[in-house]
Amino acid sequence: MRNARDYFQPMALGAPEPMREIPFRPSRMIHFFDPSNAKMAAKVPDMAKKCDVLLGNLEDAIQADNKIAAREGLIKIARDTDFGSCQLWTRVNSLDSPWALDDVIQLVSEIGDKLTVVMVPKVEGAWDIHYMDRLLAQLEARAGLDRPLMIHAILETALGVANVEEICAASPRMQGLSLGPADLAASRRMKTTRVGGGHPGYLVRTDPNPDDPEAARPSAQQDLWHYTMARMVDACNASSILPYYGPFGDIKDTLACEDQFRNAFLMGCVGAWSLHPVQIEIAKRVFSPPVDEVLWAKHVIEEMGDGTGAVMIDGKMQDDATVKQCRVMVELARMLAESDEELKAAYGF
Repeated sequence: MRNARDYFQPMALGAPEPMREIPFRPSRMIHFFDPSNAKMAAKVPDMAKKCDVLLGNLEDAIQADNKIAAREGLIKIARDTDFGSCQLWTRVNSLDSPWALDDVIQLVSEIGDKLTVVMVPKVEGAWDIHYMDRLLAQLEARAGLDRPLMIHAILETALGVANVEEICAASPRMQGLSLGPADLAASRRMKTTRVGGGHPGYLVRTDPNPDDPEAARPSAQQDLWHYTMARMVDACNASSILPYYGPFGDIKDTLACEDQFRNAFLMGCVGAWSLHPVQIEIAKRVFSPPVDEVLWAKHVIEEMGDGTGAVMIDGKMQDDATVKQCRVMVELARMLAESDEELKAAYGF
């Protein structure tokens, strides 16, 4: 077992010192783009003005024949684009693929200074993070980088869910986790072909009416991902890293997309993936705290003074637990308002 005193020592000579705290920057949407697609590449500068995070995707959705073109396209885009306050992430190919090693070596060596996060798919245990930790340190040292790259893992296998707590705590580089519902569904042998969201067959039904057995029995569709998302949120927060909802595949169903994103927001996720520009605005809207709730939270904090005791505000009892909830809301609102004048005015900062 590694000595706790060594946890924040670089994993390679000359590598930057590991982070002691993961920076919490706006990341309401992680917008995916295909760097091998010339039309998408041309839109990146404008997209950077609208997004908190842009992610150059090298894994799923990139055909095998385009893997190298996508990697080289991302390097060119990173060099040629001013991203402003938008973060640039990448999702490399899975660690068991023939492209993963070259993805990491080439990207860190050539654009490591432009990247913030390396997203690693299909992480199954702490061993995957330990491998990436050492490899990134070696490459950072060779490239002369002065800050460490962070790792974001995708939770998309049954084994990964079983080991989620260990994954979150595996390295100071761990930035966060995303729920990957499609691959996770396949790994669990779930009987759904949907990418995220609910399923009309997953429901609960009221009991029969004993006085009228033939009467209609209302049902309600349930959330297939509630357990996994809750466990992921707990594991992330226990290790002070950030949880995200992943993709919602039905691009046309914007209402259900918004519902799924809002469920994730309410449960503690800080953002979600966007696969199409229409989902960017949904994520921005959902993962920005509602104005009325921010104003209420500010009012409660002001009334509570030092945060101890209990007071009645508008007929509702508020105590120290309420203040903690309110501070979470206000701190997020304040951070988002720093780069959004409309939100700043609406929130009253």
